[in-house]
Amino acid sequence: MRVFRFLDARYEAGEARLVYAFDGGPELTESLRFPGAPAVPPERAEAFERALALTHWIAGVSYYKAFAPARIECATAPPDPAVAAALERIYVEGLAEFSFRNGIDLRGRVRFPSAQGSGPRPSLSLPRRTLLPLGGGKDSLVALEMLREVGEPLLPVWVGRSALIEACAERAGLPAINVDRQIAPELFELNRQGALNGHVPVTAIHSAIMVLVALLYGADAIAFANERSADLPTRVIEGRGVNHQWSKSLDFERLFRTMLGGWIGAGIEYFSLLRPFSELAVAARFSRMRRYFDVFSSCNRNFRILGTRPASRWCGECPKCHFVYLAMAPFLPKPELAAVFGRNLLDEESLIPAYAALAGIAGERPFECVGEPVEVRAALAALAEQAAWREDAVIAAARRWLERLPPPPSLGELLRPSGPHHLPSRLESLLDAPH
Repeated sequence: MRVFRFLDARYEAGEARLVYAFDGGPELTESLRFPGAPAVPPERAEAFERALALTHWIAGVSYYKAFAPARIECATAPPDPAVAAALERIYVEGLAEFSFRNGIDLRGRVRFPSAQGSGPRPSLSLPRRTLLPLGGGKDSLVALEMLREVGEPLLPVWVGRSALIEACAERAGLPAINVDRQIAPELFELNRQGALNGHVPVTAIHSAIMVLVALLYGADAIAFANERSADLPTRVIEGRGVNHQWSKSLDFERLFRTMLGGWIGAGIEYFSLLRPFSELAVAARFSRMRRYFDVFSSCNRNFRILGTRPASRWCGECPKCHFVYLAMAPFLPKPELAAVFGRNLLDEESLIPAYAALAGIAGERPFECVGEPVEVRAALAALAEQAAWREDAVIAAARRWLERLPPPPSLGELLRPSGPHHLPSRLESLLDAPH
């Protein structure tokens, strides 16, 4: 395949249809359904059309990767030069892991066509309300409760069909919106036939969809729940950082904020509520939110589009399960935590190599949304001081690792918020809340 083509993007009666094709081949149509969506207010109509185009371009990354051709064409109006350059970064950085695994270098290969824009965009007038994208795990639930505690008007939103996320939304007890995203079925057939496949920047895609939700239902803020650990590259390969979490990083956040202001217009705040926090700080907060223990899951195997899923909410075999268990362990009694996961993951000798990799002791850091090695070592060190944990297989091994390393930061240090963020002034008080 030599050309990837953006054919059409249209919205009618609560459904957006995004159409793509390779060369002159069959159309690949993705649909987004917005339940009970009101008509687009006339004063937001132009902004909505531009947001629809942006969603079309960003969601196209899921299809482009099937053949990663060197030529991109737009049958509809192309982006302006600034947005085209930003899209190229989203494709190259968001597909960096995909590129590494498939032996393809997309740098210099992804080139979006562009045309001069129409100048600065007008400001939007939207009601005060914060959209909170739900993912089914601890992070978005912590963000939801933080917003609720300060009385912020909020609207939970989730994308795709997930009974697990729906259960979390129901437990939260707030009105919520489920955007039904249906990927073109032909893409899965192409994959079965041998097309390239791999990790895509899902948060980038969901970010664009959230802008559509904000304009349709009325909200002036979009608050994701991405911690500062998302900034750390998963691996450094031939001098280049490859970050599994790039679309959750501050780098992407800044890029998307610039795109939003320049292409759509001022009036929608886009930020991560948890950016100043470590993974351990989020785990500490979530450990006090017991009402969600029987419905949440951070195990990514629960959220596969295709393939088998765990029989329970936790597979216990993936790096995400291993990390979340460890992150919560310093803040919960052992029997209670083991009951949540169905077993004590820190007392299984077979998992010692997995935790060594998470801690940066041996092996490669996994391509997963996990915390920094320094956080892992800090949690292991804290548990090594607790009689209830210190003889468990993983902790006993960790005591030997830690003896030959500089002492990690204390939990207290890692629980304090720090670092750059884009929280609007109305929410900055959240940084002063008790850990």
